[in-house]
Amino acid sequence: MTANISYSIDKKTAKIPTPPISKAYKDDMNRYDEVLVSLRRIIRATDMHSKKLSKISGLTSPQLLILQTLRLHSELTVGELARKISLSQATVTTIIDRLEKRNFVKRERGSVDKRKVFVYLTPEADTALLNAPKPLQESFVQQFQDLRDWEQTMILAALERVAHMMDAQHIDASPVLDLGQLDRIDPSH
Repeated sequence: MTANISYSIDKKTAKIPTPPISKAYKDDMNRYDEVLVSLRRIIRATDMHSKKLSKISGLTSPQLLILQTLRLHSELTVGELARKISLSQATVTTIIDRLEKRNFVKRERGSVDKRKVFVYLTPEADTALLNAPKPLQESFVQQFQDLRDWEQTMILAALERVAHMMDAQHIDASPVLDLGQLDRIDPSH
């Protein structure tokens, strides 16, 4: 059922009057605005932390995640590393290339299977890890784990729905809070 509303143009201003806005529509817009503000806050917090991390350590969050993962596992191929941090092998390879240029990692062929190339930390990476601030997700993970199961499930479902609504379900992402290109910082340039 459509409303039969007619509008006339104001000849002095040549403007078409805007239709009346219902209270329900205003309420929906307020919720919509609140959601967008919350998303902007999340993006802003992530961006601010990424800049702080970059300024203090010269590393991006994904670079830090790779170094931390390599510290936990003594011997990983690029493919194994990519699976552990939920990024594509191509993305991890690009990040490893940059870390290798900065002498934070080295690659060596396997002694048993020469086809495999393993990635290892260098002493310079150990120093960088000691000086790096805590990743933003550490604080988030702690607070998330303190929630009840139903709250965790509700947040996960809502965020998955938002990602789908933003057509972002196929974007390469790791469980690390960072913005922009995953390998964008290269102080050698």
